[in-house]
Amino acid sequence: MPPSSLSEPSPPLSLSRERTGLLLGFVGMAIFGGTLPATRIAVAAIDPIALTALRSAVAGLCSLALLMTLRRPLPPRRLWPQFVVAMLGVSVLFPFLMALGMQTVDASHGGVVLGILPVATALVAVLITHERPRPLFWIASLAGAALVVAFALRQGGGTLSVGDLLLFAAVIVSAVGYAFSGRLTAEMPGWEVISWILVLALPISLPAAALSWPADIGAIDIEPWMALLYVALFSQWIGFFAWNAGMAMGGIARVSQVQLLQPFITFALAAFFNGETITPQVVLFAAAVVATVAISTRTRAKAA
Repeated sequence: MPPSSLSEPSPPLSLSRERTGLLLGFVGMAIFGGTLPATRIAVAAIDPIALTALRSAVAGLCSLALLMTLRRPLPPRRLWPQFVVAMLGVSVLFPFLMALGMQTVDASHGGVVLGILPVATALVAVLITHERPRPLFWIASLAGAALVVAFALRQGGGTLSVGDLLLFAAVIVSAVGYAFSGRLTAEMPGWEVISWILVLALPISLPAAALSWPADIGAIDIEPWMALLYVALFSQWIGFFAWNAGMAMGGIARVSQVQLLQPFITFALAAFFNGETITPQVVLFAAAVVATVAISTRTRAKAA
């Protein structure tokens, strides 16, 4: 052991906590980055309705077991309308629209389109909280949206495909769901928010799962089932544990910047698991979208 190491002070607790928050945020982001590649694998053999219902039902039952084990009380009644909005966006509409979109476009393509999601979420948050961000926030947001549309048009030969329209709709409903669930984290821990959202969806997801259950499950290979378990347990549930805990420990403004890496995580996983070819054009568009997200996030944070 070097002599100097004996006299070096230990790192401050606040610095250690911040680094832990960044690490948890990165773990959550990496989990979310695998959502599109896993969904692409799953919808090759499982109907999008069944996939959406099953992923929500599995995550909802796990959430219910956890909440009952920890004896968590019901959320205050005044928060129920916000939970309903968040549930429809996060647990029902977003997974369904994304699954439909993944039937016709590659995961890497979807990674660029969904890369604008942080900006869309910020726009919804600005509207519901009546913030007044700087003009640069609006300019960056519009530029990011324009880049995504231009990318979709270029990839579609001058027209927007059905898959693109479905992914755009997924961005809108997800932004609303994330914004309202983000508001709820001011009232209770993030893991509890997503768990109650999934439990609230059980009256919808359980009957839908029973009605849409694949007729011949023996004909489905192991890969789609593993992909279903991934999006159910990790993308829909556990990923939020790490992500929300990371933002609580490391700070929302700093940890949220980690999400800028998500499209590139998606590209790497899509190339490895889906065998997709990641062209320089896709990477350049993603980098440009990430730049607009970074600018809009920073200008909104400073204004707030």
